[in-house]
Parts: sequence; C-alpha cells; structure tokens
Amino acid sequence: MNEIRTVPRPLGPREWLGLAIAAAGALVLAGEFWAFAAARPVVWNALMGGSVAALATALGTVPVMFSQRLSERVQDTLFGFGAGVMLAASAFSLIIPGLAAARAQGLGGWGAGGVIGAAILLGGAALMLMDYVLPHEHFIKGREGLDARKLRRTWLFVIAIALHNLPEGLAIGVGYAGNDGLRANALATGIAIQDVPEGLVVAVALLAAGYRRAVAVALGMASGLVEPLGAVLGAAVIGWSAALLPWGLGFAAGAMLFVISHEIIPESHRKGHEAFATGGLMVGFVLMMLLDTALG
Repeated sequence: MNEIRTVPRPLGPREWLGLAIAAAGALVLAGEFWAFAAARPVVWNALMGGSVAALATALGTVPVMFSQRLSERVQDTLFGFGAGVMLAASAFSLIIPGLAAARAQGLGGWGAGGVIGAAILLGGAALMLMDYVLPHEHFIKGREGLDARKLRRTWLFVIAIALHNLPEGLAIGVGYAGNDGLRANALATGIAIQDVPEGLVVAVALLAAGYRRAVAVALGMASGLVEPLGAVLGAAVIGWSAALLPWGLGFAAGAMLFVISHEIIPESHRKGHEAFATGGLMVGFVLMMLLDTALG
C-alpha cells in the first residue's frame, strides 16, 4: 500500500513579513546580548562555551545532508551516550563542586547536602513545570503540554528541543561561574562532544517525521542556539551573588537529571535496543568522568 505524503504549504507574504520582523528583532537583541557579555569576563566565557556547544550541535547535523537514515539501533546508542555524558557532568562538574561551594560558605555536611539536595529538586521541578505548561512534541511520545493541538507541528518540535537543551546551557554558565577555568572547560567540552551526536539524531528524527532534508538540518542546527542563551543566563545570575553558587550548581544538575530520566532514557529504550543504549550511556559517563578528572 502506497504511503500518502502531504506537500508542505509554502509560506505566505504575512509569514515572510513575520519572519523578517523576528529576524530584525533577533539581530538587535544579539547586539545587546553581545555587549552585555563582553563587559563581564565570566559571562563572556560562558557565552563562548555555550557557543561551542551550539556549533557542535550544528556540526552533528551535517551528515544528514548526505545520508538518508541512521538505524534505530545507532540512534538509541547515541541517545544513551548523551545521557551518560550529562549524568557524569551532573555528578562531577555540578553536584560535587556545589557541595564544596556550600561547605566553603560555612555549612556542615548536613547543611551542604540539604542545600544541594533542595536545589536539585528545584531544578527538576522547574523543568517538570515547563514540560507540563509549554506545548511540545516528542519524536516518540507525541504531543504534551497545554494546548499542544493549537500549534504547528514544527514549533512543537522546536519547543521540545529547546526544553532539552536549556539545562545544558545553564550547566555551562553555572559551571563557569562556580568552577575554575579548567573544570568549566571540561564541562563545556563534554557537553559539546555529546551535542554532536545529539544534533545528528535530532536532524535524522525530523527527517523521519516527514520534514524536508533542508528543514530538518536547519532545525537541528537551530536547536543548539538555546545553549549560549542558557549559559549566559546561568553565569549572569550566579555572578550577581556568590551566595547563589551552590543553589545554581544544584539547580542546573537537577534540570539535567530531569531531562536524562524523563526524556533521553525513555526515548532510547522504546524500540527494544536497551542494551545498546545502556552501553552508550556507560561510555558517555566514563568519557565525561575522564574529561573532568584530567582537565579539572
């Protein structure tokens, strides 16, 4: 039986005008954003780290221009790899430095653990609230969030990808605000490494969902732009008050842990390739651990 494919409707004049206005506004905001970051060294470093991660995401989408598909087994292995990197980054680059920062502020073992534990729960709760409120669509689980039926499918995918990438950007920014340069660089490097296969998987999934190759690649590249924004936000907030450092590190870790458990692992285990996904997770975890210990 032949599959019926719908032909996407071309953009009309009003939509092109809207895109032009949005692009002009984005350029103005980018200029202000750049000036703000350039005046603050920690924020500037976070912007550079987030930008490297965004470029890594874009780099990962390039093979989709030349290749038709990735096997589901390879996709799930790459999902697992990304989960492993994020899990190790949460532990070694965020939670452990957060505990040290809390102790440096005069808290004992119970106090430091309580602060970081509460911050982890707050980070997870914030992402859970965003996941519930913002309409979005997962490649496998389908549509979630309030009024998800009222938005075009493309925007639902974009919001879902942004929800996934925001914690990574926050982690980079908070990492630069709270760690020494080497450890922060190790964190940014690890996230950038896992962003390469992540960008590839996102573009492949969009292609499989029926999008044209150019659209799939463009959306995959654009999905990484959330990371420098999140990095600057995280660095700016923590730079505002040193007392917020343990809370910021724990919050970023909790947000990443939510994405790992709620998004990545379920996506990688739905097609019967649990062993490959778990293997990828363990390799990613070890790689990030080595980066943190060798460079940090």
